[in-house]
Amino acid sequence: MSASSNELWETHAGWWIGGFTDGADPEYEEQILPLAASELAGAQRVLDVGCGDGQVSRLAARLGATVIGADPTWNCVSVAQSRGGATFAQAGAAQLPFADDSFDAVVACLVFEHIREVDSAIAEVARVLQRGGRFCFFLNHPLLQTPNSGWIDDQFLDPPEQYWRIGPYLIEDETIEEVEKDVFIPFIHRPLSRYVNLLAANGLLVERMDEPAPPTGFLAKAHEYGAAATIPRLLYLRTRKS
Repeated sequence: MSASSNELWETHAGWWIGGFTDGADPEYEEQILPLAASELAGAQRVLDVGCGDGQVSRLAARLGATVIGADPTWNCVSVAQSRGGATFAQAGAAQLPFADDSFDAVVACLVFEHIREVDSAIAEVARVLQRGGRFCFFLNHPLLQTPNSGWIDDQFLDPPEQYWRIGPYLIEDETIEEVEKDVFIPFIHRPLSRYVNLLAANGLLVERMDEPAPPTGFLAKAHEYGAAATIPRLLYLRTRKS
């Protein structure tokens, strides 16, 4: 990410750490972490790209792996180090400070939708991954990350309807979103084909894809979310280095 994006994350790291780690978020607790545990089982040496506070790193370590978590945001890395459970380093995805073929598994959890240098970052994942190794790739579903997407409460219809508006899906675009009052986070929307073709170009071939329904804990957070029970918020790809 550029310096300005890094500055936003440094400034607002507390929003992420307070709202999405250490048991605070039902999507992580009920869906993301269990899926990560299943997909990382048996890995011996794991790199967690964009590790944040290190919750996925600690999970992989509990499974028996040697784990390094890397994140460009010092305010996240310092919290990860204080919580322990793995080794942590301050580093961006586009320039990973590790030797070729260093890991048999790499995981990135809700990270690449914030990375501008996506071509370099995927190439770096492929470089540090051993042949036959797995890349466990979690994304906010690109369908829901389109610019200007969001809940619409249409009171002009009779009867009124609530639905999720989809923005211009095929256009790659960056936005700075106010995720809560005075908290601004950069998001980059890319269509799924952009990711899949880039992965393939770097020898990372998709062997599994999941689009799970939102977990019950998320749906219970607001009454209107019940209307989205069949709309996936998470996209997961497991790729294998050929």
